[in-house]
Amino acid sequence: MAKELAFVLINPYTVAKSRTGGVIARYISRTGLDFVAARMFAPDAELAHAYAELIRNDSDVDPVIRPLLADYVEREYGPDPATGRRKRVMMLLFEGENAIEAVKEVTGPIRPSNSGETVRDTYGDYILDPAGAIHYLEPAVFIGPNLNAAGEALKLWAGYSDECGGVVDAAGDVPQGGTLEEALVIIKPDNFRFASARPGLIIDIFSRSGLRIVAAKIHRMTVAEAEEFYGPVRGVLREKLKGMVAERASKAIAAELGLTLPEEVKGPLGELLGPRYGDNQFYQIVQFMTGRWGEGLVAEEKARPGTTQCLLLVYAGVNAISRIRHILGPTDPSKALPGSVRREFGQDIMVNAAHASDSVENARREMKITQVGADTIRPWVQTYYP
Repeated sequence: MAKELAFVLINPYTVAKSRTGGVIARYISRTGLDFVAARMFAPDAELAHAYAELIRNDSDVDPVIRPLLADYVEREYGPDPATGRRKRVMMLLFEGENAIEAVKEVTGPIRPSNSGETVRDTYGDYILDPAGAIHYLEPAVFIGPNLNAAGEALKLWAGYSDECGGVVDAAGDVPQGGTLEEALVIIKPDNFRFASARPGLIIDIFSRSGLRIVAAKIHRMTVAEAEEFYGPVRGVLREKLKGMVAERASKAIAAELGLTLPEEVKGPLGELLGPRYGDNQFYQIVQFMTGRWGEGLVAEEKARPGTTQCLLLVYAGVNAISRIRHILGPTDPSKALPGSVRREFGQDIMVNAAHASDSVENARREMKITQVGADTIRPWVQTYYP
């Protein structure tokens, strides 16, 4: 069976209520598909209208519900009529065999059963009045229910990806002004070793910060990016590990050769071996983030996308850096507080679930290195719909 590309649009209401993590967890863990792209959008009126028209003209959608869904998109996806400010929508792309049907099954019908099995059961609403007419409708997400509908919608959204997508920090529910901070969060590769709810559950923990997600990107970090990203750490490791290396090396020499080294020899030994050991530790971090051992690679090889993936998110709000860092917890998961991301999901100092910027300046630097606002939706759509 050939692979398909399926999409999920997480509605503005669902995003604003910080239900994003739960939705992502459902799709990753229950479909088993490859989560290949994510992007934040702030649709303009033109995109909202165009997507509403696709739904309005889709004869495969229930004719009773179809106009209600189209009106919902035009109203809820378009800018606020009072302020003109746009709303946040998150697009997810999934690839795999029978992907469209798998996503449809996890999404559930517009009329939820209230069993809790599907995304719409849990996060959607379909309320009837006493006469049996629809009183309130909240679909939670939109999908392409069949191959044709998915293709048309993907081509439409890809066409607006540059002008309506990326870092949407001017959206209507994002605080503005001098108090705004943006923090880069990386949900690390250890959370993507197999299809699980972990990435979504981590997002759920971060949601208690009250901050807004303004950018999202599935990223395969290159060795060159990892070297630049973690560059400041390299110098620290080379210097910090000298003493430890000297002690361990002297013990090894004593055990192997029966030779006790005087203190005046240990110092030069640390100076000689410490930087080399620090470099080794540095490239272990690079390998963890990229899936490739980077030392000795030529520039062309370092520029290739890694074999592991991570999820980049940008959180925006007042004191975003400190609020995210508090929820993340310290580098060593064993020292993190219960309920923090690293205590719940971290393994050790390197495999510690997530990264978060430690300053506004570093956030800007890290976002530039990873190109968090770059469009990864259009290349996938063009692959399937050239």
